[in-house]
Amino acid sequence: MSRERFVVHLPVLATDLEGARRFARSICRALGFLADVDRNGTTVSAEDAQCVRHWVYCDRLLDGGRRCPRSADHDGACGQGG
Repeated sequence: MSRERFVVHLPVLATDLEGARRFARSICRALGFLADVDRNGTTVSAEDAQCVRHWVYCDRLLDGGRRCPRSADHDGACGQGG
């Protein structure tokens, strides 16, 4: 049976966008042992503006089709880290 991709919406409280991004990174680290979690696809949005999504991790493609594992809007070159 083939599998489909879904997005799980989990409302959280944060003081601002960067706080929400930190919270999302913590959730991704905690669930990192699950192979089915695509951490690089993680976005956050305000509850009343869910169509405006903000990347948590860099979305740039690297060689080999992988995505940069660094935080969104990071300084310096894409590559290893996170």
